[in-house]
Formats: sequence, C-alpha cells, structure tokens
Amino acid sequence: YAPGVFDYYHKRTRLFREAHTHLRINWTGSVYSSAACNLGPQVATFLHRDCMNLPFGFCAIHAFGDYDYTKGGHLVLKELKLIIQFPPGSLILIPSATITHGNIPVREGETRTSFTQYTAGALFRFVDNGF
Repeated sequence: YAPGVFDYYHKRTRLFREAHTHLRINWTGSVYSSAACNLGPQVATFLHRDCMNLPFGFCAIHAFGDYDYTKGGHLVLKELKLIIQFPPGSLILIPSATITHGNIPVREGETRTSFTQYTAGALFRFVDNGF
C-alpha cells in the first residue's frame, strides 16, 4: 500500500490522457499505461531490472497457470535475498526498475503465464516537463 505513489501515477496519467485525447487507453480505472501478456506456455524470466520504468514506481505482476508453486514459478528478488513461492493467481507490486527480479521455471508439463502492468518513466518526465 503506497498512496503517495498511487497519487503520483494517478495525477500524471490523468493529465497525460486529458492532453492526448486521441490516444486510446488500455482500460479505464487503471493508473498503468502499459501491459505485457506473457502467454508461455512456461513463462520464466532471467534476473533483470526494468531500468526504463519509474525508479520509485511499482510494476504489477500477476501469475497464472497450472503449476505446483512449491516446486517452481517462485519469484526471485535478488537484492532482498528472497525467493518467494508465487502460486497461480498471485499478484505482487515491486519497484521493478530498482530491484533485480525474475522467476524460477515450472516443471515439464506444467503451465505458467503472466500479466504485467507498468508505466515507462519517460511518460512521467514528459508530463512533469510540460509535455
């Protein structure tokens, strides 16, 4: 829960959308401007940082599929030295630009997909600098 970060996203997203009404939004009610659907069937990511995202902002990561979350699909947060069981249906908000993250592959025959929402840091800079 980070009301200040949400407010930062909400205000700037609203200003951007009001100034650029010709652009279509992904969906109403979201403060995120981008989304990625990773359809797998066995989505796994190498450890990485999304360095073009807002450094203090959050990325929303949803995991889906049919896998034994005690055996694979774990979320890895390198700097925090955490490996977290991440069952299908889980959602986490992480500062993806500043924390190295990835996930452990699932086993053969299992499926794992993901849906991630984020906003590029450049959009915030664009708004903050008067478009």
